[in-house]
Amino acid sequence: MSQQVSPPPPNQLPTLISKEREFSWQVAANLLVSFKYAWAGITYSFQTQRNFRIHVSFCALAIALSIFLHLSPVEIAIIGITSGLVLALELLNTAIESLVDLTVKQTYHELAKIAKDCAAGAVLVSALVAILVACALLLPPLVILIMSKI
Repeated sequence: MSQQVSPPPPNQLPTLISKEREFSWQVAANLLVSFKYAWAGITYSFQTQRNFRIHVSFCALAIALSIFLHLSPVEIAIIGITSGLVLALELLNTAIESLVDLTVKQTYHELAKIAKDCAAGAVLVSALVAILVACALLLPPLVILIMSKI
């Protein structure tokens, strides 16, 4: 069961990982540096993960639509929380996939597949819940708005 997986394109990772992260295993010097590293993870995911960009787009759309439809602050918060959960799980999925790839060194392993599939499944579950929440909160006022324009 050791099928080879095609290697990543040459010189792709060195451009994404800077020299200053050489000692990334160390604790950040201060809180500002910690935020900088966290932002670097978000930026990396946005630049390299298509699904993360899709989730960000839908998150922004859902929040903008909820503001446009004058939902209550609690309803907007619920949409924001569920959308944020999807984004957070997508970041964790990216981290797990990277760690698994590092561990198995581009070879096939059934446990690596399980780890990656479960992480992706967590994102899928959260995205489906976010869609359910968005539909429950956004569709009624949207239907009312459309019906009033007809």
